[in-house]
Amino acid sequence: MPAKGLHWGLVTDQRIRQLQTQVRAKEERIVELETENAVLHLKLAKYHGIIERSNSKAMQLFSLYNEQQHLRRNTYSNLTQIYQAVQKIKQELKDFQSFSCLLMRNFQHQYQDCLSQIVDGVRGTQLKNENLQLFRAKAVDLEQSLQEINELYQVEKQKRKALHNNLVELRGNIRVHCRIRPLLPFDDESGDPVFDNRSRSLSEKVVHATDDETVLVKCSRPGHPLFNKTFQFERVYSPLESQKIVFGDVCPLLTSLLDGYNVCIMTYGQTGSGKSYTMLGPHSESDSISPSEVDQEMGIIPRAAGELFRLLSENPIVNPRVEVSVVEIYNNELFDLLAKDSSGIFGVKRDVITTKEGKSNVPLLIYELVESPTELMKFINKSLQLRVKHPTLVHADSSRSHLVVTVTLTLSVPFDNFTDQQSSQQPCKEILCTTPQKVMKGEKPSFSPRGLSAAPIPLDSTEQQKQIQTKLQLVDLAGSECIGMSGVTGTNLRETSFINRSLAALADVLGALSVHRGHIPYRNSKLTHLLQDSIGGDAKLLVMLCVSPCQKYLAETLQSLGFGNRARQVQRVQAKRRNVLVSGKSK
Repeated sequence: MPAKGLHWGLVTDQRIRQLQTQVRAKEERIVELETENAVLHLKLAKYHGIIERSNSKAMQLFSLYNEQQHLRRNTYSNLTQIYQAVQKIKQELKDFQSFSCLLMRNFQHQYQDCLSQIVDGVRGTQLKNENLQLFRAKAVDLEQSLQEINELYQVEKQKRKALHNNLVELRGNIRVHCRIRPLLPFDDESGDPVFDNRSRSLSEKVVHATDDETVLVKCSRPGHPLFNKTFQFERVYSPLESQKIVFGDVCPLLTSLLDGYNVCIMTYGQTGSGKSYTMLGPHSESDSISPSEVDQEMGIIPRAAGELFRLLSENPIVNPRVEVSVVEIYNNELFDLLAKDSSGIFGVKRDVITTKEGKSNVPLLIYELVESPTELMKFINKSLQLRVKHPTLVHADSSRSHLVVTVTLTLSVPFDNFTDQQSSQQPCKEILCTTPQKVMKGEKPSFSPRGLSAAPIPLDSTEQQKQIQTKLQLVDLAGSECIGMSGVTGTNLRETSFINRSLAALADVLGALSVHRGHIPYRNSKLTHLLQDSIGGDAKLLVMLCVSPCQKYLAETLQSLGFGNRARQVQRVQAKRRNVLVSGKSK
């Protein structure tokens, strides 16, 4: 604003000088004309003398006189116009001077306002600079405090891991939860007219959750008095409790997985008791529910996938590698649902063997590398399309096979963190190694699945990186069922027979473990052989019993609850954290 006002002052002064110059030029012209007029008068006098001296030139002089008169009239007219122009210029100059004065006063007011604003701005800037210095000092203090808090956090993190795993171990390496599903429309259907004629409705609820740890079953048989039977488990879910609540009790096991422990979660129960719903969620392709409802109804597997990658994202320095395999056990045969045969058909038959270390292994099993929950679920959902399902009288979409999803996790663990926790844990034999050069380049550490394992390449002691490998097994068992109630025949009858035999083999293994027999019959079934490390090993095992609440399935419900009781009685060795390889030696 000051620069603009100064410019206007210069323009005004220049214009005034131009007008004054024009006025002086006009005045000089007037003087010239007056002088010329005087000269003409002299000439007129001279011509009068000439007329008197010469009559011959009288007419010429007269004519010249007339011309001079005409010239005088023109000159007067010109002078009048010049005078009027000068007066107009003087008036314009006067008006311009008045406008200039007004403009100057406005400029002075604006200049004062701008000057005040500049002074206020300078003062505000000085105040902000002072505040900035204070903030910088506070930031330095906060950074120091943050560093101290981070150090304390790392210490507390190690304590939390130890306390968490101690808590899980105090609860038991085998935990049994029971989930009672709500009554469903097909519970009122029955193909047995004898049952339909009974006074007690087949759809009457006889299974109740009396509290978070107790299941009450009202037992009645024709000719026998009614009596109640109770079962105790680590957690009991009523029909009103959501998928989110169920996963809330499963979630701590994923923390144990990242802490270096193997984890197995399986659902057990009769056909139609809600095992696949609990493990996978609703069948969105057949159920008309909105995407938001699908998110709310997600089962353990999709929620575990999201939680696993969320936990990994909170600790990016571990350089995780996540791989997934999916197998199906159908008619006591194991099929790799991620492998293709020579014809390009998915579902290649595999076998289960026992290694020299006494571990179960599936040679040539396909492990797919995944980097997000979406990618992991893509492989699982693709495999679910291949799973064998047939309708029965009990359930319209009955799974006829056992599904086992194995997520293998490989982590790079700082040695200090590992030794702090390892000091209180027993070592294990699963070891891996990689080079720090690969980690620095952001490459995934090399990993050979158990089915495609190769001899480790010896590395120089400066190149070896500490790593741990753990696995999460998610098992959706096929449902046990009464042949008479399910109404299966032919091929379906054979399927049911294999399902019931494999589940009976699982119960036999648990029974043998509970009484500490010398021989455990793992090889009686491909299912128990495959899950040998989780059932009788050192993995943290959660068995989710799924039961129906209605009278019609009372026998199957009591069988499932009895299975859970046997599982709780199994006393296993303490769960072990996975081991690492440091400088070629097991630590």
